[in-house]
Amino acid sequence: MKFFTKEVKIALVAICGLVVLFFGMNFLKGLNLFSSATKYYISFKDISGLSASSPIYADGYQVGVVRGIMYNYNREGDIMVEAELDEQLRIPKGSSAEIVSDMLGNVKVNLLLATNPRERIMPGETIQGGINDGALGKMKDMIPTLMQILPKVDSIVTNLNVLLSNPALAQSLQNVETMTGNLTVTTRRLNNLLAGLEGSVPGMISRTDSVLDNANMLAKNINKIDVAGTIARVDETLDNVKQFTEQLNSNQGSLGLLMRDPSLYNNLNSTMRSADSLLIDLKAHPKRYVHFSLFGRKDN
Repeated sequence: MKFFTKEVKIALVAICGLVVLFFGMNFLKGLNLFSSATKYYISFKDISGLSASSPIYADGYQVGVVRGIMYNYNREGDIMVEAELDEQLRIPKGSSAEIVSDMLGNVKVNLLLATNPRERIMPGETIQGGINDGALGKMKDMIPTLMQILPKVDSIVTNLNVLLSNPALAQSLQNVETMTGNLTVTTRRLNNLLAGLEGSVPGMISRTDSVLDNANMLAKNINKIDVAGTIARVDETLDNVKQFTEQLNSNQGSLGLLMRDPSLYNNLNSTMRSADSLLIDLKAHPKRYVHFSLFGRKDN
């Protein structure tokens, strides 16, 4: 009788399948059954979706997996997580752990290793753990603030809609557009004016140079004038005018007597009247003063 009958072969194939399935499932969970590992316990108040086979990292490197979770249904004490870590990992005293969730919902445990080279946490001891919400936690913390800001934002939007619906705003924008057009025209004219001035600047500069040359020549001519001699001659002329004035004001001299002696004025006045009477009589009786005769003088 053969031992490897059809039924035995089927049983062996089934057992091999179960073994492969077992090791495959553990491999997919991240459990390495052929490597030596040590057990630690991590205490959490809230595991935030942590489950068995979740990876455990230290400094970004996977050093173990979550082997199991022990929940106290009597609500006494913390939730204990059984962690299977690489036996070569040395955990210093004072280290802690935190649960981190990413944006896709993946959950992992990070070991925060302390800097304590003398003391270490022995296998089987408990590590204190906490939750690091990361960006999602910060967003959760911002939600109350956002809820307080939303009414204000709604009020601002309402006021903004009222402002935008005001016809005065459209009129103001139209005025601004008109002002912009006027500024454009003014700028164009100013540019033309500056261009004209730029063209006339050389001529103005040449005329300015000519004026400066004439001024320099005038200054040179003024420097050539004998100012001292001219002032001396002016002083001499003023002295002569002063002497002439003094002679007029004195009783000496003809001009002084003429201006101050009344008798001379009266005599001159009398002489003028006599001359006037003589001229009148001469005109009236010219024969008394002039005698012309072809035959000799005739007595009256």
